[in-house]
Amino acid sequence: MSFLQLDKDVYYEDIYTAIDNNDRTTFRELYLKLHDRDQHELFDSLYPEKKQKIAEFLTPQEFSEVFEWMDVDAQELVVQSLSNEYVAEMFNHIANDNVVEYLTQSDSDQEALLAMMDSEESRRVRELLSYAEDTAGSIMTKEYIAINHEQTIDEVMVQLRDVGHDAETIYYLYVVNDENHLVGVLSLRDLLLAEKTDIVKEIMSTHVVSARIDQDQEEVAKIIQDYDLLAIPVLSHDSRMQGIVTVDDIIDVIEEEAAEDFIEFAAIKPDDSDDKEVTALRAAKQRTPWILILLILGLLTSGVIGYFEHTLESVVVLAAFIPMIMGTAGNIGTQALAVTVKNISDNNVSSQPILQTVREELVSGSIIGIILALILAIVSLVLYQNLALMIIVSLSMVLVSIMSAVVGTTIPILFDKFNIDPAVASGPFITTINDIFGLVVYFMIATSMLHYL
Repeated sequence: MSFLQLDKDVYYEDIYTAIDNNDRTTFRELYLKLHDRDQHELFDSLYPEKKQKIAEFLTPQEFSEVFEWMDVDAQELVVQSLSNEYVAEMFNHIANDNVVEYLTQSDSDQEALLAMMDSEESRRVRELLSYAEDTAGSIMTKEYIAINHEQTIDEVMVQLRDVGHDAETIYYLYVVNDENHLVGVLSLRDLLLAEKTDIVKEIMSTHVVSARIDQDQEEVAKIIQDYDLLAIPVLSHDSRMQGIVTVDDIIDVIEEEAAEDFIEFAAIKPDDSDDKEVTALRAAKQRTPWILILLILGLLTSGVIGYFEHTLESVVVLAAFIPMIMGTAGNIGTQALAVTVKNISDNNVSSQPILQTVREELVSGSIIGIILALILAIVSLVLYQNLALMIIVSLSMVLVSIMSAVVGTTIPILFDKFNIDPAVASGPFITTINDIFGLVVYFMIATSMLHYL
């Protein structure tokens, strides 16, 4: 249900009034018409005592839908404030994968919560908890609809009415044989258009895209993205149906992986601590190794400048172009790194030879270098009226641009070949490496042409 903001505010006020008047009937009539997201928004805006009252007005099943929209901290507060019986019943109605997410991210007593839940729900959650982190098994849900390949459409419709409300999604019905092997899939559309007497195996699709129970969640996300699926079945190694991964869970995976890649791209490798908040001491501990590496590389940069000190003393004006050379080297290298890491994550690099990828970035770097060299040639000639200086700066810019593009491309590809996360080839690391190479190229050219300056 959507509103204009004015209507929404008025509607919320009516709900607030019902809460203040302890009017359970009016509250339920208004509140349960809201979308789950709006229910959470209203709940989140209340004082703790009013939140407690909302929980009393709603059944555990109704409140479970609000609970799933909360962040972990808010969920913990709710669990602590409600009775054990209410919490247990609420968790029985929450999708298994969402229960697992809460148990693994919160400080709540896992065993105590699992012991309070129904035995069957508890067994399913324990099974999901047993799978390795970041695998298909750890993010799948057990709430799916499986039908037998020998059933008639009429029998399937009866089954769907009985258990459909408990399933995570009913858009796909997974067809299994008597040994629970996945043999096909039936879409809701095919089901509705079929005749009641049709047999499932006669109309099902046998070309089923699936994931292995131990497959990495990033690979599962890529499959769902490639095939534009709402859900994907998860199979054991003997092709038995184990669960499904839905697209809403994949969105969370994509956000999580993107955040991790961004952190690593910035050269801030997170630790594996279970603490949710990063203290200043831990942050310093995480970042110090990278900063030390960059410091050592920075000393090499200073060493390069010191090595060519005689060249600088002879022609001081060369120093004016050092920031431009270093800046261009770092920027082009970082851009090449970003493009390459994206291609690797999209599986584009693995499908073509490494040399072809390097060649493409080399051509791109050459074009950029020539354009920048022409601009810099004009600037240097206008400011210093020195043809030799113009040649040095322009030639250096072309070579540095080419070299930076190649370095920014090859390092993440090599990392990937050795099964190292290419995002670790971070921007600061590539920038510093290219700074060193750029200065060496610049000063070598300048030194060789020193007698023309």
